[in-house]
Amino acid sequence: MLDVIEKMSGANIGDRKMWGKMTRKIKSDTPLNPAELEYYTRLTRIYSNPAYTAQTVRGRNYHTRLSEHDDKPRCAECENDSEYYCNMNDQYFCQLHVAGHDSNE
Repeated sequence: MLDVIEKMSGANIGDRKMWGKMTRKIKSDTPLNPAELEYYTRLTRIYSNPAYTAQTVRGRNYHTRLSEHDDKPRCAECENDSEYYCNMNDQYFCQLHVAGHDSNE
């Protein structure tokens, strides 16, 4: 979860102050409040930490992070290697394009 937040913040996706606040909480093992969890799931819909997943209201996992052993085809939006597979539209995406690539999400 922390690596996703840092990449989203670095890519200027979302509110940097909110990402910073969430990063500090995660690093200090402080649970995120419901508003922060909703913000994270709304922008990313990636559940990389099972402890936080149980607290979210969404029940579907749209994006799957590829393991180091998976093939990494090119991102559907750019030429970078993909890091995620989207099961909604059967495409692969890099970290920068995984969030918000589909208006139906």
